[in-house]
Amino acid sequence: MTDPGSRPTLGYWHLWRDESGVSHQQRCELTAFELKGVGHADPQWNNWQPRGEATTVFTVQPVGWLGDWHENPAPQWIVPLSGRWWVEAMDGTRVEMGPGDLSFGEDQGCIATADGRRGHRSGTIGEQPAVLMTVQLHVPPVVRPCHLR
Repeated sequence: MTDPGSRPTLGYWHLWRDESGVSHQQRCELTAFELKGVGHADPQWNNWQPRGEATTVFTVQPVGWLGDWHENPAPQWIVPLSGRWWVEAMDGTRVEMGPGDLSFGEDQGCIATADGRRGHRSGTIGEQPAVLMTVQLHVPPVVRPCHLR
């Protein structure tokens, strides 16, 4: 094995809600990587997240798809596999993502604004569907940005 290099970090977007029920997006990093082999494989950098029950859902959002204001159904990792999509938080932060990006949606419990904004809205970008893999965690949401390490 060659030199594994220094401990990596992996950036992700965290869609979360604050104590007043407003959603925000913040850039965060996974940093708790451990160099360890799996079976007889050379050591690799692993970031183990808390173990628990989860549901994996694959989603294909058609060209021109718009998900008007809604909350994520559960705290969930969202991994774009192909195509591009965007997510806008209640505070107006809009993030565009595609393959290689990572998002953690945790905006459950938002309070609706007078104009009906609650949670986030999202949609596809471009001339191809956005294919996403979501891993829904069966845990309560945490009201704090970047709590996953």
